[in-house]
Amino acid sequence: MPFSKSFPKTSDKSVYPKWEEVFLTQAEEKEQDALCRKENMKLMQECISDAKKIFSEQKLKDYQTDVIRLAVALFEKRASHSVYWKESKAKEKFDAQNK
Repeated sequence: MPFSKSFPKTSDKSVYPKWEEVFLTQAEEKEQDALCRKENMKLMQECISDAKKIFSEQKLKDYQTDVIRLAVALFEKRASHSVYWKESKAKEKFDAQNK
């Protein structure tokens, strides 16, 4: 089932917006998944570095499992999810269609 997102489209004739559904093609969806994966890999590497830095600055023993747990906690706070990327692409298509 293709990814879709609904956006409100306003008109001069009604005060209520008409909801327009935008679908991503399979290629667009795969592209967004690849971008998301690449960004998440970079983000996790940054989180691991930040976790190591926190342990070092706080003069804590940097056991690998503790560093990874902290990195995962940081990652969960920062990570952009696949749906965000797809919604962003759908919004881009919606805006392009309604210029």
